[in-house]
Amino acid sequence: MNILITNDDGIYSPGIAALAQTALKFGTVRAVAPDVEQSSMGHAITHSRPLTYKKSPITFEGIEAFRVNGTPADCVALGLHMYPDTDVVLSGINMGPNLGNSMWHSGTLAAAKQAVLLGVKGIALSTPVGKTEPDFNRLTPFVERSLNLLFETKEVALYNVNFPKEPIDMMWTRQSVSLYDGTVIPGEDPMGRKNFWISVRSLDQAEKHSDRWAMERNYVSITPLRLDLTDERRLKEKLSDQ
Repeated sequence: MNILITNDDGIYSPGIAALAQTALKFGTVRAVAPDVEQSSMGHAITHSRPLTYKKSPITFEGIEAFRVNGTPADCVALGLHMYPDTDVVLSGINMGPNLGNSMWHSGTLAAAKQAVLLGVKGIALSTPVGKTEPDFNRLTPFVERSLNLLFETKEVALYNVNFPKEPIDMMWTRQSVSLYDGTVIPGEDPMGRKNFWISVRSLDQAEKHSDRWAMERNYVSITPLRLDLTDERRLKEKLSDQ
């Protein structure tokens, strides 16, 4: 199996290094990741300037690795151009969860979506981060289990995987659609100039068997996703009214 790895935290993130080492157990691994952090970049594509890549200054043992002056989606597009024999794209392991509504602006998930748009299976992987870095050694057995499960078929599909800090098992989930505040919080920098933070804290209780619900109970959440955003029920209603 030929595996392309990227992320939105940048080539220097310990998360991509941990994922790369686990992925080596499944086949040939190549890494093409942003040269700087691109968190919450969403599915931005660079079209106003050319992209360039350079060999990564970080050594990934047994892995070709490059850094790109672009977004996560750019990295996948360029990576699949460089390695057209790629079978699957892995994005992560992200330093921070990508649950519920955060999927809409996640650069991590966007990279996996870009893979699917280009005809290759895409898998996004994330884990919470606090005052200290995640314990990737503790997560590794569950990362390996999840890849084993998702590599079983060769179908082009999109998955979003989230690992709690201390996993006890894995479960299939749906995306939580409960609301988050999105409140703009004004502040001030040391020079007295105004600045603003956007809060994305969840407001509602997580729906049963959703990704947030599973993570709150220390289960690895695996959510199958689709690119078609059509509201089938509403479309059916509108078509019947025509």
